[in-house]
Amino acid sequence: MAAPPSPPERSSLSPYLLLIIPPLCWAGNFVVGRAMHADIPPAALTFWRWAVAALVLLPLAGSAAWRLRRELLRHWRLLAVLAASGVLGFQYCVYRGLQTTTAINGVLIIATIPAVIPAIAYGLDGTRLRLRQAAGIALSMLGVGIVILQGDLALLAARRLTPGDTWMALAVPMWALYSVLVRRLPAAVPPLVLLLATIIIGLVLTAPLYGADIAAGRGFAVERPTLAAIGYVGVFASVIAFACWNRGVRAVGAAKAGLFIHLMPVFAAVLATLFLDERLQAFHFVGGALIAAGLYLSSTAGRAR
Repeated sequence: MAAPPSPPERSSLSPYLLLIIPPLCWAGNFVVGRAMHADIPPAALTFWRWAVAALVLLPLAGSAAWRLRRELLRHWRLLAVLAASGVLGFQYCVYRGLQTTTAINGVLIIATIPAVIPAIAYGLDGTRLRLRQAAGIALSMLGVGIVILQGDLALLAARRLTPGDTWMALAVPMWALYSVLVRRLPAAVPPLVLLLATIIIGLVLTAPLYGADIAAGRGFAVERPTLAAIGYVGVFASVIAFACWNRGVRAVGAAKAGLFIHLMPVFAAVLATLFLDERLQAFHFVGGALIAAGLYLSSTAGRAR
């Protein structure tokens, strides 16, 4: 997480090496979310994911967060938007999407985030949107359309779109918004403190959704597989992935960091094939190629003359 450019974060790892860790952890998050879609409701998985993350972070950053509470309160609006978009919005949409779509479909749609980040930055900061970036966004969206339609326009005419793909598409601007806004946070506050504060706010925002599920009788069995799933998404996909991501964004910026999300489809395809017995189909390759071409156009816009 970061504000305006500040001295580089001290780390034993290069920020570019750190940025490889989040897509690997998040690819695993998609596989776990899909594997447990019939066992844990989306709101419950979202809530307990962040509850575990908060428990892990409290001993590490709790005292510092209390000491810096006045500084955090000065930025409560920004923290609330980050929690609503990155902690609640994105994660809930992903888990809701994985109820009815495959992990491979999900990550291909989410892979468009780097192309959407410049559009969000333009809307919020007035950052110039180059023609190549606009073309890249359009091409990526075309690729997403092919994945959602499974290469068959008849699905659109018959209104037989998979609801999960729509939820995944809603998740894309959520994370793009988080990635742009995270750089506005105060550089003087340690990243883990900012992460803990964001997670706590996110838990408060998620609680009503989870409470509604409980009231409706949509709970889950406390068994070894469900506990293992919650443990993975709470520690690896949350604390470790977010800490590495936020540090990487602070060091290299949202646009460059966003390019590492390109690794998610690769990691997820391997994991989904190994653990979920999912198979890549022709429309995955066509849609993925268009998404990759769009990402290339968007990411090379700054070098184009």
